[in-house]
Amino acid sequence: MAHNRTLKELNFDNTYRQLPDTWYQLREPEPLKNVHLISFNPRVATLLDLDPCQIHPEDLVKYFSGMTPLPGAEPLAMKYTGHQFGHYNPDLGDGRGVLLGEVVNAKGQRWDLHLKGSGRTAFSRFGDGRAVLRSSIREYLVSEAMTGLGIPSTQALCLLGSEEYTRRIGMESCALVVRVTPCHIRFGHFEYFYYSNRHEDLKRLADYCLDRFYPDLLSYENPYLEMFKEISNRTARLVAWWQSYGFVHGVLNTDNMSIIGETFDYGPFTFLDYYEPDHIANKNDDAGRYAFFRQPSVVLWNMACLAQALLPLVEREALEAELAVFSERQACFELERKCARLGLLKPKPDDTDLIAELWNLFKKDRVDIHRFFSDLVDIPLSELLNVTSIVSYFPTQASAFLQWLDKYYQRAKLEAASPAIRRAQMRAVNPYYILRNYMAEEAIREAEQGDYRKVNALMPLLRCPTDLRPEMTSFTQAPPDWAAAICLTCSS
Repeated sequence: MAHNRTLKELNFDNTYRQLPDTWYQLREPEPLKNVHLISFNPRVATLLDLDPCQIHPEDLVKYFSGMTPLPGAEPLAMKYTGHQFGHYNPDLGDGRGVLLGEVVNAKGQRWDLHLKGSGRTAFSRFGDGRAVLRSSIREYLVSEAMTGLGIPSTQALCLLGSEEYTRRIGMESCALVVRVTPCHIRFGHFEYFYYSNRHEDLKRLADYCLDRFYPDLLSYENPYLEMFKEISNRTARLVAWWQSYGFVHGVLNTDNMSIIGETFDYGPFTFLDYYEPDHIANKNDDAGRYAFFRQPSVVLWNMACLAQALLPLVEREALEAELAVFSERQACFELERKCARLGLLKPKPDDTDLIAELWNLFKKDRVDIHRFFSDLVDIPLSELLNVTSIVSYFPTQASAFLQWLDKYYQRAKLEAASPAIRRAQMRAVNPYYILRNYMAEEAIREAEQGDYRKVNALMPLLRCPTDLRPEMTSFTQAPPDWAAAICLTCSS
């Protein structure tokens, strides 16, 4: 009955706990005041072999709030370091979260269970170890949204609220997210051992990562190099998909970079309402280091930081050679995804110019790319040059867009797919729904008044964003004007 477990029956095997105790602090979560369940994600529960029908809300509250120890869990706060806004910070670690343990499901998959907002740890520095409702709702929703889009991401099992308050932007209520992912190891874990000159620990960490995440690479002559190549490949694909969907991470520090190529540690993220390459999601980012268009180069910089940390294990020349091809590889992944959004499944040499021309038009007219692509899906290729509605996205560039549209029409005719298959293929990568800032903001405002219905209503929408829901058509429209005033910061 492995697929019908209750919370008390989770199959824990906590390998990180067996590593040297200088790598972490054992830390029980600190219970919140009058904690309660806001939302539960049955899809993620099944990853852990939990039977959603047997999960009682009071058990989620009891075991994940810290009130009652979860059987088999061994909570710990990880130590790591990292580069924040380009500067090395040796004092980082899990300052407001704990790794409860590792759950192994019936398929042999290993999932980390992590509490975010569980109280002070040895790495909290001057913080209180709490997360506020505002940021917790945003992470809970975007985890499902990214997964629904097929973009690798950490996921979330449930969201808990409380009647405890802390000072952020004024006094805000505290919350907890139960995060689920195969891996919580960051680039910053490797940097910690490199910069503290603990090369034996560095090697042990690399061996642990190979055994757990990349066992197929152990047979290579230098598995550490091969692991770096695989991390580089996955990370290049990840940032390519961010750029293809207008996703702005906001805080791409090396301690927010996962070694398995997942979107990790959500802060002031956004999906662009209108295409602005220089958009800065994080209002604390005064210099614009993490602006949307800079994400590929910043991620390459982060990869170079990881390469630096691996120097005791891998020859510099080999690492540099891999870094040298990162941008080209990322551009290829980006071209593939952008072509797929246009129904071009096998990119051709001229497609690079075709894509660049379209995205330049997006920039000039600040186009809502989400609605543009969604509308394009529903236009039969045979009618493409006769439909005027799609031209309205380009009020100042209509003539240039019509010229582009003719080139696209000629190119699309070369695809072999039937009209029905072409439409299905395009819809699979072009959602009706995207998590816009205003949607999260509305859910947050209602939740702060004790009404969690919108949080829970958005979850199935984001889980299956390519399924049209008649009762949710308002979310396919342009964002309201007030959405432009939403201000996002690191404060959470």
